[in-house]
Amino acid sequence: MSNVYEERVTMIAAGEMQDFVPFGRDHCRRHPNATNLQLRQLQPASELWSSDGDAGLVGSLREVTIHEKQKESWHLRKGCCEIGEELDYDEELYVAGNMVIWSRGSKSHASSVYKAFTVDSQVLQALWCNFSIPQDKTECAEAQEKRERCVCIVQKSSVNVHTMDGKDYIAPLPFQVADVWATAFGLMFERSNPVQEIPLSPLREPLPTMFSMLHPLDEIAPVVCKPGGCAASLTRVQYVADYTMKIVFSGTAPSIILTYDTVQCLHTVWALRKIKTEEQNTVLRHPSTSGTPQQIATSSSLTAHLRSVSKGESPIASPFQNFSSFPSQNRSTASPGTHSRSHSPSISNMAALSRSHSPSLGASAFSGIQRFNLSTYTPSPKRGRNSHSPNSTLSDSLLVSETEPVIPELCLEHLWTENVLNVREKNSQATKVFLTSDLCGQRFLCYLVESRHQLRCVKFEESNDLTQLIFGTVTVIQAKDAAPLESIDTMVVLESCGNLVLYTGVIRVGKVFIAGLPAPSLSVSNPMPRPSTPLGSVSTPARSSSRHPGALDENVWPSPVPELNDSTKIHDSNYMDDCTFHQMGTYIHSLRDPVQNRVTLEMSNGNLIRISMPEITNSQLVKKCLQAIKYILPKDVAVQVLIKWYNTYNAPGGPNYHSEWNLFVTCLMNMMGYSTDRLTWTRNLDLEGSLSPVIAAKKARPSEVGSDEDWEYLLSCDYHRNFEAHLLSGALHLDPLKVLRPKEEAFPNLGLDSSTLLFGHIPAILFVLHLIYEELKLDNLMREGARSLVVLLHQLARDLKLDAYMDSYWRDYPLLVKNLKQSCKIDQAQLRLMNQPPFLTVEPPSIYHWLCSCLKGDVMSPFPYLPGICERTKLVVQSFALYTLGDENALSHEPSLYLLKIAAGHRKQQVEEDSKRRSLNPCTISATSLAAKLVVSLTNLGFTLKDLETIPFGVALPIRDAIYHCRSQPSSDWSEAACSLIGRQDLSKQAHEGRLHKTKSVLGHLLVSDGASSGNEAEEEEDGMNDMNQDLMSLIWNEDLRVQEVRRLLQSTHPVRVNVVQMPEVSDHEFIEEKENRLLQLCQRTMALPPGRGMFSLFSYHPVPTEPLPIPKLNLTGRAAPRNTTVDLNSGNIDVPPNMASWASFHNGVAAGLKIAPASQIDSAWIVYNRQKNAELTNEYAGLLMALGLNGHLSKLTTMNIHDYLTKGHEMTSIGLLLGISAAKLGTMDISVTRLLSIHIPALLPPTSTELDVPHNLQVAAVMGVGLVYQGTAHRHIAEVLLTEIGRPPGPEMENCTDRESYSLAAGLALGMVCLGHGSNLIGMSDLNVPDQLYQYMVGGHRRAQAGILREKHKSPSYQIKEGDTVNVDVTCPGATLALALLYLKTNNRSIADWLRAPDTQYLLDFVKPEFLLMRTLARGLIMWDEIKPSPAWINSNVPTIVRQNNTSLNTVDGQAPEDVDIQTMRQAHTNIIAGACMAMGLRFAGSSNAAAFNCLYKYVKMFLESVSSPVAVLAGHHNLETCLSVVLLSLALVMAGTGNLKVLQLCRFMHKRTGGEMNYGFHMATHMALGLLFLGGGRYSLCTTNSAIAALLCALYPHFPAHSTDNRYHLQALRHLYVLAAEPRLLVPVDVDTNTPCYALIKVTYKASQWCDEMTVNLMAPCLLPELHLLKEIKVKGPKYWEIMMDLLKGAQSLQSILSKDGFLYVKLRAGHLSYTEDPKGFRSLLAQTFTHRDPEFLSIKPEAVSAFTSDPALLSFAEYFCKHSKKDGEKQEVLDLLSSILYECVTQEKPEMLPTYMAVDQAVRRLERKEMSETFELWQMKLVQQFYNSTSLQTNFKNSSTGLLINSEFLLAMKSSLDCTLDHWLHASGDVLLHSYLSSQPVEESQIAMLACFLVYHSVPTHQQMTATGIEGTTGFSELLLKFSQLRLPVQALLRLAPVILGNPQAMLV
Repeated sequence: MSNVYEERVTMIAAGEMQDFVPFGRDHCRRHPNATNLQLRQLQPASELWSSDGDAGLVGSLREVTIHEKQKESWHLRKGCCEIGEELDYDEELYVAGNMVIWSRGSKSHASSVYKAFTVDSQVLQALWCNFSIPQDKTECAEAQEKRERCVCIVQKSSVNVHTMDGKDYIAPLPFQVADVWATAFGLMFERSNPVQEIPLSPLREPLPTMFSMLHPLDEIAPVVCKPGGCAASLTRVQYVADYTMKIVFSGTAPSIILTYDTVQCLHTVWALRKIKTEEQNTVLRHPSTSGTPQQIATSSSLTAHLRSVSKGESPIASPFQNFSSFPSQNRSTASPGTHSRSHSPSISNMAALSRSHSPSLGASAFSGIQRFNLSTYTPSPKRGRNSHSPNSTLSDSLLVSETEPVIPELCLEHLWTENVLNVREKNSQATKVFLTSDLCGQRFLCYLVESRHQLRCVKFEESNDLTQLIFGTVTVIQAKDAAPLESIDTMVVLESCGNLVLYTGVIRVGKVFIAGLPAPSLSVSNPMPRPSTPLGSVSTPARSSSRHPGALDENVWPSPVPELNDSTKIHDSNYMDDCTFHQMGTYIHSLRDPVQNRVTLEMSNGNLIRISMPEITNSQLVKKCLQAIKYILPKDVAVQVLIKWYNTYNAPGGPNYHSEWNLFVTCLMNMMGYSTDRLTWTRNLDLEGSLSPVIAAKKARPSEVGSDEDWEYLLSCDYHRNFEAHLLSGALHLDPLKVLRPKEEAFPNLGLDSSTLLFGHIPAILFVLHLIYEELKLDNLMREGARSLVVLLHQLARDLKLDAYMDSYWRDYPLLVKNLKQSCKIDQAQLRLMNQPPFLTVEPPSIYHWLCSCLKGDVMSPFPYLPGICERTKLVVQSFALYTLGDENALSHEPSLYLLKIAAGHRKQQVEEDSKRRSLNPCTISATSLAAKLVVSLTNLGFTLKDLETIPFGVALPIRDAIYHCRSQPSSDWSEAACSLIGRQDLSKQAHEGRLHKTKSVLGHLLVSDGASSGNEAEEEEDGMNDMNQDLMSLIWNEDLRVQEVRRLLQSTHPVRVNVVQMPEVSDHEFIEEKENRLLQLCQRTMALPPGRGMFSLFSYHPVPTEPLPIPKLNLTGRAAPRNTTVDLNSGNIDVPPNMASWASFHNGVAAGLKIAPASQIDSAWIVYNRQKNAELTNEYAGLLMALGLNGHLSKLTTMNIHDYLTKGHEMTSIGLLLGISAAKLGTMDISVTRLLSIHIPALLPPTSTELDVPHNLQVAAVMGVGLVYQGTAHRHIAEVLLTEIGRPPGPEMENCTDRESYSLAAGLALGMVCLGHGSNLIGMSDLNVPDQLYQYMVGGHRRAQAGILREKHKSPSYQIKEGDTVNVDVTCPGATLALALLYLKTNNRSIADWLRAPDTQYLLDFVKPEFLLMRTLARGLIMWDEIKPSPAWINSNVPTIVRQNNTSLNTVDGQAPEDVDIQTMRQAHTNIIAGACMAMGLRFAGSSNAAAFNCLYKYVKMFLESVSSPVAVLAGHHNLETCLSVVLLSLALVMAGTGNLKVLQLCRFMHKRTGGEMNYGFHMATHMALGLLFLGGGRYSLCTTNSAIAALLCALYPHFPAHSTDNRYHLQALRHLYVLAAEPRLLVPVDVDTNTPCYALIKVTYKASQWCDEMTVNLMAPCLLPELHLLKEIKVKGPKYWEIMMDLLKGAQSLQSILSKDGFLYVKLRAGHLSYTEDPKGFRSLLAQTFTHRDPEFLSIKPEAVSAFTSDPALLSFAEYFCKHSKKDGEKQEVLDLLSSILYECVTQEKPEMLPTYMAVDQAVRRLERKEMSETFELWQMKLVQQFYNSTSLQTNFKNSSTGLLINSEFLLAMKSSLDCTLDHWLHASGDVLLHSYLSSQPVEESQIAMLACFLVYHSVPTHQQMTATGIEGTTGFSELLLKFSQLRLPVQALLRLAPVILGNPQAMLV
């Protein structure tokens, strides 16, 4: 090759250059703080740093210099994008003054500020750092660590850490910091060492100088090191206390630290790792060497100091001041004002800026060994302070009595140190350090010793067991500066003469040419020889320094890594002297901010220019080939090939993109020894431009006169050949032009130059490029690449005389290859020089052939592949093996059966690790069938639908088939990606939502009601129900306006209408009083509405964190007709009870708070923020607190706020808070909450404690709270206390004298909750006799002696109530009865149940209050849970005989009652027992909407309603009847909870209207609670019947209702809201995945078999409430309209539970051809239904309009529009249109629209062959694969077992096959036999029909000539003999029948 060429190539053209200005600079100017900054910079520094004394002055002087010189700094890094984004951008961190600006931008996107920070004091440094978040301590803690990306801003006394997700931390610094470094584990700090610390007395131990912080909340801990040498001895572990050791670099991957020793002037590399426990112990226990008392004092004072500062105290009183030996300078050491990065204040400013600190004189006295004195600075706590002598020189105040030692967390382990030099080089500290790797992955650590103009590169690699790094030789490159270019594995070096040179590793690639910059003068020759090998001659720094005595200029680079890069460098005068050889213009002064392949040049005039170095290649094809060549060649050869290519590709004025491949071929063939200018086709490549050969040819020939040669050249060029072979020329029927034979005699014998680099590797390169070619055949997008590659392969195969390879290329591209005739001679001598690789096979591996054999089930040899490069080959081969051969292990780690891994050309290839990582493990997800296994495995590999579309249709067919089979019934636990792959967007979206964070409301937009509220927003005020999901409710209840009616009944914001007619005799004043009295009656109802409203709007709202929660007002005014005058209770005309509305407003607050969904994101601050601004706490806020507890948010409230609320002494707030917190901590036994509750319960306090005056209601709430916190725990002590409290006697000081009933009841309910359902299994409580004691409380008797603790309390009796020594049953009975019920809940314990049976004699009945009979019946029902039957018979079975006999009916008066029977007692007993039984039934069937239970209870409600108004009501008592009516109505609502049943709604509405008479506050509350339960949570919630839920419902629906709004005597009103604990979301809402709106869908619910019923199936139309999940076996979305989704609840109901809890949205997908239930309820309009109605064949051609109704896919609609529309004129196209229409119809109706392209491709292939336009045989191979797949045995078996049809219509396939056969047979008859004969006898073939011949050979798998001869077919005469010989070739019969006549020499006698 000519020298001119060589000269041209060594220059590399850099990409375009741009001026660079840090983005932050501009932003700073516009920042609101900018003016302030400018002012600050004008102020004298001493004011800025408010320091004092001399030291302060020194500090301030130093700061001034910094202010002048170091105004700004910045550094850049590669943008970290979220997973899945492939963006290449820069991130910049810019620091100026007290601002830090983090911005992002790239070439294509403008920069934008990501975050900007302003801090209080000067920013010393800003850096990025990743902290690991401590996870839960699990076994696999290492693997699971989460990383938090942060920015750290270092100020003088603290570090601010800001994470990307918005957390901020401030960590105080306990010492002055010289420098901060980001490491793989967190931050590392270097303590700045003031110069006075150096002359230490021999007794003193130096303090640690390096500290680490692993998380901003962790303590700053010292770092230990483990020096080299005898690494085995652990004793050598010690603290890093050596102030001469400076960090100059910290790397994260691998985690290493480079330090510089300022005394020895050597660099050392350390591995940074977490410390091991034994090393920790060694350091903490190691006895000190000198044992002086000072040491211990020192260490503990340091610990104490570190601690004190990290707790936030001021670091002024630093213990470090005591270490100074010069008292005069104490102040300067301790003052925080003296912060500097240099060690001696006396050095010049320049040194103050530098990090090349010159050590002070005193330091040289210490030898290296002394510095590693083995010592400790923290004594172990076990040793204590024994050695601490009394005459301590330190003041004792500094010693903290018991300081825990600060435990070190990181350890530095010595890896490598530079060789010691003869002459110690002062100031040889590295100013810049980076890691780089060369083109073959060999890694180097490079550090620039700028004072010597040297870049030293140390090669390192991981040891074989990957545990440590091994460092190799040092190579020195003369350089003024350098920067790595990560993305192209090179580095840019700035030589001292000003040249920019590119290196890869230590090998020089070439000079960089930057257009627009003057090149440095070339008079000075390059001082360093170009190394083709790593430089052995200059490997040690000693020799190099003597050979190149560079000037030691103090040229300062501020930081080794891009952490604190300064924008300016200071130029000394002697620097300019150095540069005499520079041109006097601008020159490159230094390099900075390398990111990917971009770097900034800093010019001598201060300008910054950003350039980007070109990529190694842009073309995918070249990239693949380079990867393969690099893989197979030895490392050194590979690097040289890549360098050669890089130089060729990026030469200045280089080629454009189009001819990159041509350039590559030329370059590669030159390296193999070809002379490309003598080979015709490569010569044409060289000349060919991108557009047309004409231009290139003109360039090549100077003469302007045209000649015939031009035309001939044009005809023979590749461009023309490609054009002729192109489909277009065939379609346009262009005649082929006669080409004159090119004169090939000009170059008669072409040879190869065997001395070239790659000559010996040609066979290996041919083989790997062939494998790349096979890989490209599997990618539709790379077909053009395969065409290009085949020409090169054909040439190599021809020259290596590999006929089989040539034949295979010819068969693939007959027209392309036929013209390549020139071959180059390789003689024997040269052949011996070639390495014949073992993997080169005689027969070329063909992937299509392999797949065909695989489908036939033949035995195949493994297919060769290159790991990491031919990944698609590997994937396809494994998929076929799995799916068609049924080998489930095909996808295991080592697929040796099917794949043959080609060995790499050099050791330890990174690729193998990758492939191991990517090899899949299909057992991660349950998959039963082969299809499912294949889909899951492909998903694990990251295979998507996009990838599937690029695979040729024949190869993709089995994968599509597997997908099609999985689509109808995928497993419910598949990942999002797997569901996307099978085309089930509904499931993938569900899986996606499942992965989202629990707290987000997924379909926020669906939850906002747009329609209902927006229209009348203006006049509609907040009634507390505005945020309900109207769309959803209108879908559930679509036939009427019941929701609006409920809303009207429950609203309390509008004034009520007061309708009173003024009688003539009534005076105006009396009339006003009458109106107000009527209003007072109505207000009883208004005040009772909020509990019901809370139920209706339960969990329907997600509050905005910045807005307070709207609480609707409780309006107690009225409007009187006819004039609409306001009626008010505050006029003073009538007596209104005091505090009448206090509890009502509490309930109002609860109702507002219960709207907040548990998934909302609210925190403690928001809760406090909702408090009214004035100081008073309100009842509404108290209710809100309780509600927040019930929905679980109160656990976020801080202890301080809780304390704050409780100390206010507001009773309501305390009640709400205690109940709320207890509900939030349900069943947790939380200690802190227990303490909180105990303060309010005297019985839980020690006997000697102070008597606290706790309001009675608060005590009741606290007792109930204890029950909630200890629910189900059976805690012995708590149970004992509560048992006693049920019968607590009244005390002497009037305590517990009023409302005792509610306290006793609460204690009973709490006891029942604590021992919930434990029954007789109460472990360790047998001595308490809980059941007996409860029985006594229930029926009365002598009071027992109190237990020990409580005896003291109740010594003296009450002065108010005389109780005597018997139990007061009236107080204790309800609590005890319900306690028994909960204790034995669902245990079916008959003996206990019999205690609760109603008495069956008149005498005994008189002893029991009727309402207690209600409790007992209820309790008995709960215990005998399984016996409750939903029938009136069961209810009547609870009524004793005597009562039944005397009450024939509720409503009639029986005249002849026996004299001795008390009718009143009997009536009251009867009503109460029935009510109790109804309530038991209501609880048993709560939330089940059981029809029998509904009918039964509905009957009793009607009965009670009649009896209330009947004349006998007097006998039973009105109040009594109202209570029973309310109880039965509530029971009915329990059963129908959430269903919104119309009959129950009518009952509630009727009750709502009854306002006079006995209807008091309590009955109204019951009515509206029933209404609320009926529409619980707007229809989204229902009730469950777990033990916990039953207990909560008993508390909430306790069947004794308050008489008036302030009545808490029998039951605390706040407990009415505990029903929330029993509510659970059970509404399943189908959401159409395409339109994202809720819709109707049919679901099939299968119940488990149980003792009551067999397994049964119910069809429901969703949206609907599901039954309780534990009753169900499976849930299925049924067809035919929607794709089926099955959820198997036996496997686990978690997925369904998570769906229900997140709004219940289940995504469903409409099947093609169907309309939704709303549009087409009966299914008459579906596409299939229409087919059956239109029997005429016309219909087969669908009208495009018809398609649009059944698919929304725009591609299908366009297809119908353009390809299926009938035009009147064209008759011949009719057939095509019909075919396309029927294909479209089939794809749409059978749900396989993805098959449309495949159908089209098959059809096109057949038509092309019929027209004889096939120039390449690619499509025929696909046709063969399709046919083979449908004939394969595996498919037959699959098809038998599956319900889904075939992917491709079998008739269509047969038609296509016969059409292909006909075409080829026709050709064979016409002229093909002759051609075939000449091919088989390897004679030259006529060229005109060569393409058809190739098609025939491929389609019929005809063997090559060599294979034929091998089987000895030549002399065969008979057909049978032929048959026998052909059986060895496994030739298909149909091919044999066509070949036989040709071979047997009888071409005419065709045997078909």
